[in-house]
Amino acid sequence: MDDRSTLAHGLGGPADLPIPPQLAIAGAVAALVLSFTVLSVAWRTARFEGARSGRPAPEWLARVVDSRGWAVALRVVGVVLAGYVAVAAVFGQDLLTNPVFGIFYVWWWVGLVPASVLLGPVWRAISPVRTINAAVARLTGGDPERGVRDYPERLGYWPAAIGLFAFVWMELVYPHSTELGPVRLWMAVYVAAMLLGGALFGSSFYRFGDPFEVFSTLCGKLSVWGRRDGVLVVRSPLANLATTRVAPGLVAVVSVLLGSTAFDSFRESLAWIRYLQAAELPASVLDLAALLTFCAGVALILVVGSVATGVDDETPRSTLPGLFAHSVVPIVVGYFVAHYLNYFVDVGWQTLMQASDPLGAGADLLGTADLAPISALSAQPTLLASIKVGAVIVGHVVATVAAHDRALQVLPPRHQITGQLPMLFAMIAFTVGGLYLLFAA
Repeated sequence: MDDRSTLAHGLGGPADLPIPPQLAIAGAVAALVLSFTVLSVAWRTARFEGARSGRPAPEWLARVVDSRGWAVALRVVGVVLAGYVAVAAVFGQDLLTNPVFGIFYVWWWVGLVPASVLLGPVWRAISPVRTINAAVARLTGGDPERGVRDYPERLGYWPAAIGLFAFVWMELVYPHSTELGPVRLWMAVYVAAMLLGGALFGSSFYRFGDPFEVFSTLCGKLSVWGRRDGVLVVRSPLANLATTRVAPGLVAVVSVLLGSTAFDSFRESLAWIRYLQAAELPASVLDLAALLTFCAGVALILVVGSVATGVDDETPRSTLPGLFAHSVVPIVVGYFVAHYLNYFVDVGWQTLMQASDPLGAGADLLGTADLAPISALSAQPTLLASIKVGAVIVGHVVATVAAHDRALQVLPPRHQITGQLPMLFAMIAFTVGGLYLLFAA
């Protein structure tokens, strides 16, 4: 096997940042504190009405998006892409030039973030497992919306959280993650689990159990596209974010997303690399323990930050972590931009070139095999640094606004300001930790 380190996440990462870390961290903390101060003075009533907000999208756009032809076209796109990947996975060579690796780790994982922020929950629209489930249901005379049982409410997002953790374990911990066999097996297990869940519980399972649909939907909450009584509307991303459905496991989902991204930076630090080299235990065992620690740490900070406040009888304290979990989504998106931006551009473009020859036979099916590699961002370290640090700061400021508005809705009047201080400290902890890891990698 050839050297597979080129597909490691964090490529060309934070080591190229010329901004002093102390300055970046101090500026980010100052921005958070200033934002909270301004919000406390000028923002005294909740403004995000969630599902009731927004104005109807242009009639022509709504007509296109709501048409059956549009829905079928997107389903066809999803199935064709899945089939293309399946052919490369089954019949392609076990080399990094196989586009399966870039599609799996770059387009599917990192690419879902910008696609969903710009267009809404795209995976729900193109998901091949949804399409297969619907086709099987119609062939057997069933209803794809309903399975043989109702989806248990107590499960909530837990299947998605487990699926997301399985993916980041595969990506960041498993030592053979860039060999074709394990990737092929992971995708096969994912498809089988999704089809089984759809058969048992219908489409409700995908809304809560498909890790990529849940991930895409959460990122899509930061888009301007939403629905009000089934009608396509344009609304503020923060108002859209407020419509995030709260259910068991939501805290686990955002904790896995944020914790795994933080661990991805941490594992590239010299201190961790030296520790692994000197340790007696296998690196995969220690990496798994560290990944679990990071995810649990995010959950702990969120839970403590949200419950450490006064509540009234109408708002059980145990519900607060779920009610505030949506505010972590902008931080997740900000960290994805900061950590994976140049990785997505450089390796994503390389994957487009490789995708033209899925079987490694010298073909050029898409006409992209001879495209010149690009490294525009990597060649501009100052610009790259500004974008990365800016993404982290903007993500935290947006998160602070979302948490502030939710606090005005759920906390009693006497605690609406002081009750937010623990969440502010949680945001500061995320900011300092995230920027420190970004610079340490």
